[in-house]
Amino acid sequence: MNDLFKGFSKLTREARYERLVEMGALSGEDVEFLSGGGLKDLGLAEKFIENVIGYFQLPLGVATNFRIDGRDYVIPMAVEETSIIAAASKTAKWIRDNGEITTDTLGAQIIGQIQIAKCSDFARFARVIEGRKKDLIADANREVAAGLVARGGGVQGIQARKVPRGSEGEGEMAVVHVLADPCDAMGANIMNQVCEYLKGPIEAWTGEKVTMCILSNLVDTKLTRARVRMRGLDEAAGRRIEEASLFARQDPYRAATNNKGVLNGIDPILIATGNDWRAVEAGVHAFAARDGLYRSVTRWGFEGGELTGELVAPIVVGTVGGVTKLHPTAQLCLGMLEVESASELARVCAAVGLVQNLGALRALTTVGIIEGHMKLHIKNLALGAGARDAEAPIVQKRLEEILLLRKRISLHNAIEVLHELRGQADTAANP
Repeated sequence: MNDLFKGFSKLTREARYERLVEMGALSGEDVEFLSGGGLKDLGLAEKFIENVIGYFQLPLGVATNFRIDGRDYVIPMAVEETSIIAAASKTAKWIRDNGEITTDTLGAQIIGQIQIAKCSDFARFARVIEGRKKDLIADANREVAAGLVARGGGVQGIQARKVPRGSEGEGEMAVVHVLADPCDAMGANIMNQVCEYLKGPIEAWTGEKVTMCILSNLVDTKLTRARVRMRGLDEAAGRRIEEASLFARQDPYRAATNNKGVLNGIDPILIATGNDWRAVEAGVHAFAARDGLYRSVTRWGFEGGELTGELVAPIVVGTVGGVTKLHPTAQLCLGMLEVESASELARVCAAVGLVQNLGALRALTTVGIIEGHMKLHIKNLALGAGARDAEAPIVQKRLEEILLLRKRISLHNAIEVLHELRGQADTAANP
């Protein structure tokens, strides 16, 4: 597959389709669907959301050169930001030539929460929950989660937690955590149903009043880990990346931008596959602040000539149910990835997020973020200035020259170049 990706970014869109068909990533029907503009029937949109007026379409591309756990992947990414796919593909090739990407999953359970806002006697409440735990699990699996149980999952644990009310009056808050394996679903809907079902027996057995039931997006019971190991790097470059990583671990102002860069790699895959990227982002950010200081979810170190990186975060995704199952483009993207489980999809997301992070750190500690990003952003500047198809290549070439000379460009530069170009054309037409 690696040879088929050679020169991929320089191909026309039609030639990219041909390569992807040759790889087996797309079928002829897929190409027809994509080249025709994707989903257009508003009937499906009416089933997804309310007050439908149309679709807002994001560009869909593929990141290349990824070998994860020894297997080659074509990575679909739906994203509007310039340079994300290019940076991911370039960095993946760098890793492929000098190291490897490995992944694994730590835990399998998602979390549901049943809240008692004002618990009259937490010690007694906790004793009742512990004593009735097996009954609660059995009832939930029989009445609500039987489908998950049949697939090897279901409710597996019940825990009582005390949560301080802080300055909000006297008393204690009690929270029951429901732990369940959702198999290949994200599990939000089934978990919410389980919690609502358990509300009745918990109230009856404890005498306490349940105030709300909802899943948690901070799923520290189901973490995904990706690792990168590279050999033969220049020590100075490796140390610079290590120092940049330390900066993001220790300073929340830097950590926020660092983690945004990680999510630059993760979110486009979630969107392309119809997954809830908002839930994953919330979980990643909450996990990043788990010890009271917001930190990077990645860590890079350089030792003995080897650069090693690790990402650990809750990335809860699904490959069945919801939009993932119903949206034809999401199904096409899942088919392109050829993942066999939700766990595998989460591991691919983590790997791409870690690779994206490395690409950003490498740029920041060498040429800087402007050179690479702005060079790719030039096309957008030309379009924003109003350049027509015939004018765009000329405007872009002139903007590249300005960037090389001044180390910065703006939309104002693009407008000036376009005005100058059109002025020359007018002079030539009317000497």
